[in-house]
Amino acid sequence: MPIKTDVWTVGLTPNKLRQSRLASEQLLEEMIISSPSILSDEWMLIGRQESTGMGGRIDLLAIAPDGNLVLIELKRDRTPREVVAQTLDYAVWVESLRENEIAAIYQRFRPGSSLYADFLARFGRVLDDDDLNKSHQLIIVATELDVSSERIVEYLSKRDIPINVLCFQIFQVGDQQLLSRSWLLDPVQTQVNAASTSEGHSEPWNGEFYCSFGDSASRSWADAVEFGFISGGGGAWYSKTLQLLSPGDRIWVNIPQQGYVGVGRVLGTSTPANEFTVMQDGEERPVLEVATRANYHAEFADDPERCDYFVPIQWLQSVPVSQAVREIGMFGNQNTVCRPTTPKWRWTIERLKQRFPRFDEVAATEVASVPGS
Repeated sequence: MPIKTDVWTVGLTPNKLRQSRLASEQLLEEMIISSPSILSDEWMLIGRQESTGMGGRIDLLAIAPDGNLVLIELKRDRTPREVVAQTLDYAVWVESLRENEIAAIYQRFRPGSSLYADFLARFGRVLDDDDLNKSHQLIIVATELDVSSERIVEYLSKRDIPINVLCFQIFQVGDQQLLSRSWLLDPVQTQVNAASTSEGHSEPWNGEFYCSFGDSASRSWADAVEFGFISGGGGAWYSKTLQLLSPGDRIWVNIPQQGYVGVGRVLGTSTPANEFTVMQDGEERPVLEVATRANYHAEFADDPERCDYFVPIQWLQSVPVSQAVREIGMFGNQNTVCRPTTPKWRWTIERLKQRFPRFDEVAATEVASVPGS
């Protein structure tokens, strides 16, 4: 059924707020430009009203922390089929954009600014041309949605097309209007769909999970090995993909710019930092007290959107960062967890199984929950 939100005032006699309308969808676009977090805290806007060279203009263009692009189309007054078809048509243009073209788009959007410098300032990592625009997400922004649009978008998403709808509703409170936001589909799934097909041609998933583990001031691979975990945080984009993991899953860990350092079995589900415990000297201890080689965004421990989340892991085989396995052509991605569906991932796993021969020593039936899971 179409997305619909109702809002009431809080009190002994709650009043249902009257649904209203914006003066124009142009106003919504201006609001997004002024405050991009209305769309997402995890994206950086890089373009607006760019000509596709095919007789149309995209509304907005953004970039995600992994370098993938996000095409954002406002529904405006188009019919559902028109807006979906137009978005898919524009996706052909987005897919073809090269590094210099994307940088030029950002120059027009932010004159005098550098995409690479601003990406580093926004996300805390260098934007590598090899990561830029490997894939993209398609986001339709609407102030109302119909059953037909839902069916089309859900159908495409189930077939791994990274498309979603962000529905805004307007409510009236006296002279003031309030804006609510609802996603049609879980945005994590859209992010995963984009990451899984980032190398182009896809094939059936081989059941092996990929993990990007940034060994830095924020988290430590030595801690992860000693206490048995993987983690991600600093924003929902980095932590929510940990929810893909279930006990018994096998995961291969890659440290960006270093290589693959371990393979393990998942023992539990994603847990926020202030609730996750590990064993030290036979005693159950809070992870933030004993994993001291990094900070794990401890300053955000009480913020469910920005805190680190942990998943308990039984390591089957691991190596120090200095012995990381890195070969030309191996799969790499900035998403904390993903399910790659590319031939490159299948080939990477074949190579890793040779380098980590104990990858299957522990049978799935031996997996059990651990303290803090």
